[in-house]
Amino acid sequence: MMKNKVVMITGASKGLGKALTLAFAKEGAMLSICARTEENLLKVKREAEQLGATVLAVTADVSKTRDVERFVALTEEKCGKIDILINNASMLGPSPMPLLLDYPEEDFMEVLKVNALSPFLVTRRVVVGMLQRNQGSIINVTSEAGHIGYAGWGAYGVSKFAVEGLTETWADELSETGVRINMVDPGEMDTEMHQLAVPDCDYSLAKPEDVVDIFLYLASDQAKGINGKRLSAQAHEEV
Repeated sequence: MMKNKVVMITGASKGLGKALTLAFAKEGAMLSICARTEENLLKVKREAEQLGATVLAVTADVSKTRDVERFVALTEEKCGKIDILINNASMLGPSPMPLLLDYPEEDFMEVLKVNALSPFLVTRRVVVGMLQRNQGSIINVTSEAGHIGYAGWGAYGVSKFAVEGLTETWADELSETGVRINMVDPGEMDTEMHQLAVPDCDYSLAKPEDVVDIFLYLASDQAKGINGKRLSAQAHEEV
């Protein structure tokens, strides 16, 4: 159970972020969620509240320092602390995805900002409070495309490689503290992003709500000794 735990989730307006918000709401957590699209974010907020959760919803672009500061400051003001941070916000980039040879520079940089810079910015801001309390769990969302280089996955794949390096570096820096950071590869899911990435998909996909258990586990006190690990949600094992 997550009673009395404050869970912050970025990119919570749809897909995995929405599924995680509702899963933690069912576990009794207090939630702070953000996304760039206000309308969808408020819909998720209402759904979580119907499950009995207290929810702070902030429209924010977490690739921008000022938005990160506002989001975290509002959360600390309302909730008093942040126990769990899930860096979920991400974007695919141009669709169909161009090969690196043809990748527009501006699009490449935008994907890196959203997918790699944002978890750095949010973690850097949130971890200060966690270190003061000497406890906390941070979970980054990665991808198979961030573990193995695939032609055609362009900036998205490169950005997830950056997330994996970021996670391992943070984990080493936090290894002597009570704060832990891990990453989860949720696998292929039936989401809008996957539809854009694989428009002609002819095989079955997991639903986002099917992969939330590993996040609940890493957020729980049962996982206190786990730090710097890469876990596969669908395989339920370390990769």
